[in-house]
Amino acid sequence: QVQLVESGGGLVEAGGSPRLSCAVSGRTFGTYAVGWFRQAPGKEREFVAAIRWSGGTTYYADSVKGRFTISRDYAKNTVYLQMNSLKPEDTAVYYCAVDRSGVGSRSAREFDYWGQGTQVTVSS
Repeated sequence: QVQLVESGGGLVEAGGSPRLSCAVSGRTFGTYAVGWFRQAPGKEREFVAAIRWSGGTTYYADSVKGRFTISRDYAKNTVYLQMNSLKPEDTAVYYCAVDRSGVGSRSAREFDYWGQGTQVTVSS
């Protein structure tokens, strides 16, 4: 089993730069990929970013490319999502998830374990 715990959400003004954290624990074996997804009210869950734990290759949705950065800390087994220049349309519940295959897909169906989510609300 793999456990994920997100933190760092909250109410942020437009243009703000919060950082989300995803602490990963359990049987991961170091070959997995971690992704961030988000879901706004009334909308489907959408891909935001992903990182391969081994090698560090990163992937981003076009809507956040250049504004968000995903990174990992080996020692803390934690993945971060640094969000800059936030817009009201970034308001959503943000989830981190683990893909055991390590591919780092953009599809939520490829991810096996999910955190409980953290709310990010961007005020205009």
